[in-house]
Order: sequence, then structure tokens, then C-alpha cells
Amino acid sequence: MFVIEEELKKLPTTPGVYMHKDSLGEVIYVGKAVNLRNRVRSYFRKTSQADPKVRALVSNIAEFEYISCATEMEALVLECNLIKKYLPRYNILLKDDKSYPYIEMTVTEAYPRVISTRRLIRDGNRYFGPYTDGTAVRRILKMIDEMYPLKKCRQQEFRPGVRPCLNYYIGKCPGVCIGKADDAEYKRMTDEILDILTGHDSHITAELERKMNEASEALEYEEAARYRDYIRSLRALSETQRASMVRDRDVDILMPVITQQSRVVAQYKVRDGKMVGREITYIRGDISSDGNDNAGEILSSFIKQYYPEMSMLPREILLPVHIEDEELLAGFLDTVNAANAEGKTDTLHRTRIAVPERGEKKALLRMAEEDTLELVKSLDERAERERERKDALKNEIAGIIEYACSINGSAPVLIPEDDDREYRIEAYDISNFNGLDTVAGMVVYEGRKPVRNDYRKFKVRTAEGDDYGSLREVIYRRLKRARNGDEGFSTYPDIMFIDGGLGQVHAVKAVVDAFRIAIPVVGLAKDDAHRTRAIVFDDGREIDLRDNRLLFSYCGTIQEEVHRFAITYMSGVKGKKMIRSVLEDIPGIGPKRRALLLNKYGSIEAIRNAGYEELSSLDGMTSAAAESIVEFFAGK
Repeated sequence: MFVIEEELKKLPTTPGVYMHKDSLGEVIYVGKAVNLRNRVRSYFRKTSQADPKVRALVSNIAEFEYISCATEMEALVLECNLIKKYLPRYNILLKDDKSYPYIEMTVTEAYPRVISTRRLIRDGNRYFGPYTDGTAVRRILKMIDEMYPLKKCRQQEFRPGVRPCLNYYIGKCPGVCIGKADDAEYKRMTDEILDILTGHDSHITAELERKMNEASEALEYEEAARYRDYIRSLRALSETQRASMVRDRDVDILMPVITQQSRVVAQYKVRDGKMVGREITYIRGDISSDGNDNAGEILSSFIKQYYPEMSMLPREILLPVHIEDEELLAGFLDTVNAANAEGKTDTLHRTRIAVPERGEKKALLRMAEEDTLELVKSLDERAERERERKDALKNEIAGIIEYACSINGSAPVLIPEDDDREYRIEAYDISNFNGLDTVAGMVVYEGRKPVRNDYRKFKVRTAEGDDYGSLREVIYRRLKRARNGDEGFSTYPDIMFIDGGLGQVHAVKAVVDAFRIAIPVVGLAKDDAHRTRAIVFDDGREIDLRDNRLLFSYCGTIQEEVHRFAITYMSGVKGKKMIRSVLEDIPGIGPKRRALLLNKYGSIEAIRNAGYEELSSLDGMTSAAAESIVEFFAGK
């Protein structure tokens, strides 16, 4: 059990990021701290709960987790990335990355420039960032501008006889436009700038310190202060580079962690050049009696079993130790990459396995090692809490199933306590637009995990505008397809959750009973604020979820997911219907060609932008029909 008062005592005093979680283990708030112990403790003091938002947050905190960082800057960058990953409901969600500056070197140009940008584009140029310290970025760019006279304008080709701009005359440009630039010297300057931006700047820092000291001794204090500011900017930049990798690469860092009761792999993910967080994977199997499990063996097993299931592998996997058959494993990952990229050559890449010895990758590995030292202290306790949470939820669902079955005198199918299986739940929701385009969504959960491959969509055919009739039709079709041997519906749920109250439960229960199948059915009723309020049984009894935090979080999550799934499907159906209605006005475009255009383009804007040549080349499209489409949109 996670005892907050006890866990607060174990917090380190280092900088880092903390994640508050609810009773289901879902992240509900992410924050950063200069001192983790002081910051996290502040939430549980009475004085910190004056703000209603903080009181609401604290009332839902069941446990917390943290990731140690070397500096406050690292913690800030990691906090931003984790908020984007988890979208916690108590955070004020941050804007997209364009709100943070990058430094771009236009290496695709013959004479590269160094500029500040807020857009990350995969165009072959080098991007560094994002950086949270905009002032440091401006100082770095100013320093580069003063130390290195690079080309400033975007122009790539110059007409004969062009006159150079002011930058040439004041020594800020080598005169590329008039052919005065020395290519070798220009390359030397850009190489040095890359050293600065990649953190290999010790020789440059030493030179700046020398100049600062010389200026100070000569009583040129303004000049010395300028060099001092450059040095500070370089140091601020290097702090950020460990949390935001300078290269635009996807990297995984794998750290084996072995305790008396657990073996896990801590996986630190760097995506699009940014550290986005940590994931813990427990390794099944018996712990060796002497506790001397081989770290290399654990890492090797993880790589073999985890990465073949991924649709996109990172370009690099960093390990703290070398593993057996390292080259063979790298070749194996190449075959996985090739299979994933079949037919998409632009996504084909290799995955390198490496044990870094120096540089920024070694710094990242060291940061991960320091964090896992803190992780070891709480690993066994965390595994026990996860087991307790899983068992508690399993018992709650078993109690709901048992009561729902007792109403009709049927015997519930209950999973034994020592069985690792989870209850399978199907949830249904009806969605429509002003009574039209009625659809239904079915989502499936096994325990706390959604089984997305088993989600299903239904277009209501016979009962549009009637929620009860729509539910009856959808459940009938679902059960009939299962009875007819449809593999997509062959697995029956242990219980059905229906969005709605007693009327919806009765409508579904009538269909289930007609099939003579013993599947319990309950409703999920909402309050006036559209939050899950209660579980409703067939006999009218309700379980008030406001008094049960575990079920409140669990049922609320399922209800939100099925609502999202149904309304997304309805929006797509409505959108296609609107597109179809526009296409009906085009002369010469009948049902078959409307279907062709819908399947090919999916939107009116895409059809409008398709030219005559592209449209006429489609199978089933004549030149006259393509010309008709172009003329129709030209007149709009």
C-alpha cells in the first residue's frame, strides 16, 4: 500500500519532475521542482489547500512518482514533454512546440545560415532545441553573429552585377553575393558553430575566458562583461542539451534494475530529439536465489520481445553494458525495420545498439543511471501497489457482476483470486446529430487496459433518433454475429456497460435475455455536469460512485472513451454525407464516381485541389467527368 506520509520522507532533495496519480494509477498532474522533497510535501500541507483547484487535485492523489534530473533546466524541459504525453486533467495544458525557439543551421544551403525558428521541419537542415530559455538563445545567436560573419539573407542565387548589402560593408557577411566568400574559411566557421550547438565547446569557452580576463586586466569592463554573458549563455545552452538532444533522432535508453523481488527494464525514451519520459517493464520469471541476475541477459530478452511488437523502432538503443550477440540482435532489428517499412521506403532506417563512452549520449546514460538509483528504493513497493490496485478493481467488478446476476437468478462467472486473468468489459454509447446519422460505438476493456483491436462501430439502420431502439438494434446485431460464428465478435464479455440509466439497461437486457445468454448489464448514469455519477442495475438499485474513488475513476475512464469513440465515428459519417451532398450537384458525377472521389480524397478541399490531369487519371473517371469537376469548383 502507498502511504503518502511515509513516501514523502523518502523523496530526494534533488531537482526533478513529479507525477501525481489517482487510484487507477493514471497521471493527473505533472510538475517540476528544484527540490523534490520540499515541493511535493507542500501539496499535503493545509496552507497549500486554499486554492480550490489544489484541493480538488489533492483529494484525488492516491500516489506519486518522480524522475530525478541533474538541473532545474532539465526538469523544466522534461515536465513540458510529460505534460504533452499524458495530458493530465489538472495541468494547464501547454502550447505546441512552436511556442519554444529552436536554433536552425541551414546545412542544405551552399552557404549555411544560423537562425532562430519556432517550427521544426524535417527538411534536412540541423535543428537544436527546443529551448525554454529564449534569452540564452538570443545571446547565443548574437554571439555567433559577432564572432562569425556568416551570410544573413535567404537568397540562394544572385544576378550578375548585384550590389552587396550593408552587412558586407560592416564585416558581418563575407560577400557571398559577389563571390568574395572563401569556401574553406566559411566551412571552418560553420564547423565551429556546430561545435557550440552540439556541446563540444570547451575550447571555445576557454578562448572566451581568456579574452574576458584580458579585457578585465586592461580595465575594459564592458568588453569583459560581454564575454562573461557569452560564457553564461553557453553554459545555459549545454544544460538544456542533456534533456533536449541536439540531434533529430529517436533514441531509447535501457537500464536493467534488479532488486530482491523484482527485475525490470527502465526505458527512457527520446523522441524527435527530446526526452519524453520513463516507462517501467517488469520481467517475469523467478528471481535467482543469489540475486545475481545477469543484466546483459535481461536487456537481450527485453530487446527480442519488446521491439518486434513496435510499428516504429528508434534509430538508436543505448545500453549501460555490452550484451551477448549484439551484432546479431542489431541485424534482427534491421529485419523488423524492413518489415515495418514495406512499401514505405521513406521510413526505412537501421537501429544501432551502442554503449556510449563519452559525449552527450554518455551524459544521457549517466542521467538515466542516477534516476534508476532512486527507482531501486521504491521498485518492490510499487509492484505491490500495482498488485493491490489490480486486485481491488477485480474485486469491485466481481461484486457488480455477482449482484447483477443475482437479480435474475443466474450464476455469475467469477474469476478466482489467484487467476491473473482480468474481467472483460464491453461498453456501448449511441451518438447522433440532431436525431440523424445515428451510430454506436463499442469499446472493450480487460481490467484497466483498452483492447483497441476489439473496438467496433455500428451504423444504426432501423431506429434513427430512438436511443432505446438504437441500443436494441446494436446489441442484437452484435450477439447475432457472435452466434453466426463471426470471429470479430466471438469473445463474449463478462459484463456490459451501457451509457445511460434504467431505461437503457432494460432495453439492452431484453435483447440479451432473448438470446438466452447470461451476460450482466449495467448502466453508467451521469450527473448534471456530465460526470459519471452511478452504476445502475436492472432492478433500479444504484451504486453512488462519488463514494468509491476506484470505481469512479475506472467507470469514468471507460465512459469517456466510448463516448469519444462513438462521437468521432458520427462526425466522420456526417462529414462524408455533407461531401456527398455537394458532389451530387456536379453534372456527370453519379453514385459510383461519388464513391470513388470520397474514398480517394475524403474531403471537398482535397477534391477541389486535385487538378484535371490527376482526376482524369483515376480508374472509372473520364476526361469529360474530370473537366466537369474542375469547372464546378472553379465557379465556387
